[in-house]
Amino acid sequence: MSSNTELTKTTIELDVPGVRLKLATMYRAGEGAPILFLHGFGSTKEDYADVVLNQAFDGHPIIAYDAPGCGETECDDLNAVSIPFLVETARRLLAHFSVADFHLVGHSMGGLTALLLADAEPTRVLSFTDIEGNVAPEDCFLSRQIMDFPSESAEAFFENFVERTWHSHYHSSALYAASLRHKVRAAAVPGIFKSMVELSDHGDLMRRFLSLPCPRMFMHGEENDGLSYLSSLRENGVRVARIRSCGHFPMYSNPVEMWNMISDFISHPDGSH
Repeated sequence: MSSNTELTKTTIELDVPGVRLKLATMYRAGEGAPILFLHGFGSTKEDYADVVLNQAFDGHPIIAYDAPGCGETECDDLNAVSIPFLVETARRLLAHFSVADFHLVGHSMGGLTALLLADAEPTRVLSFTDIEGNVAPEDCFLSRQIMDFPSESAEAFFENFVERTWHSHYHSSALYAASLRHKVRAAAVPGIFKSMVELSDHGDLMRRFLSLPCPRMFMHGEENDGLSYLSSLRENGVRVARIRSCGHFPMYSNPVEMWNMISDFISHPDGSH
């Protein structure tokens, strides 16, 4: 495979524990170590399409896709979607592309999915960039709403969730909320959110994150400087990347700084230049 700057969109049929998927993927071939990108809840693979505009990633194969329940991916059973289901989806897509070792980048829901994937396959992950993925109970500011605002149906919950998000006073929240109805199937939301809360509260995520043998970077927006565990991450050898003028969505609020920090980390995970 030769390196190029073009991303190819293709649909890949997968079977994940009895559920048929038509996975909408975004792929680029290359000779270097592949990079797997996992998007957050309410987003799509296109969050990462600008990777081809940064020369630091030249030569790296790129793999991104719309998670089941999101974007252009088709899923036969939306009630089956949960974080463990998303982890298995990622594993099967890696097998489809015959990927051995890879760099891992995940945002929010995708960061949690990536953490569980890295925990299950620790020798295969070359580096892990966690963009505000869940590592503690306090990270469930979106997903815990499934408990805090019960509704009579998944559709009713989702409509109210969109409105609350639009009115929240954080960078890019209204921009994010405006496309949620187009990017997420409401029926997938309860399973995703409930599993995120369960794992954040009882999944021992911080220990699992700190135990990973690969270089790790945790990225957060400056609006979330108050996360209680940032100093502990630094003390345990995790690179902490703070994105200015940003909340939970660096790819919308400050993408240039986000991409520069990701490229620097993947190129120099040990901090050397």
